[in-house]
Amino acid sequence: MNLNETIDERLKAIETLLLSQKTVLSFDEMAIYTGLSKSHLYKLTSSGGVPCYKPKGKHIFFSKSEVDQWLLQNRKATTEEIEAKVSAQSIFKNIVK
Repeated sequence: MNLNETIDERLKAIETLLLSQKTVLSFDEMAIYTGLSKSHLYKLTSSGGVPCYKPKGKHIFFSKSEVDQWLLQNRKATTEEIEAKVSAQSIFKNIVK
């Protein structure tokens, strides 16, 4: 690994640490934070697919806590959770009979 690559990696790590300390993200910071492309992010903001703010009607901002909640929506259950639910339902059906 050459010096430029090392510097780039360390700079990205510093940027990530700084972003984690902020409570409000700009549009560009949101793209970096989520890993979404800017074009996809524009589509999400215009369609109301992601919570955002436009205080003066031009620049777009995001609440980091709302973004975190948005990112963690639609959780997929693990195989163990699904099996436990099925087992509980079959036990309940046997009791009801």
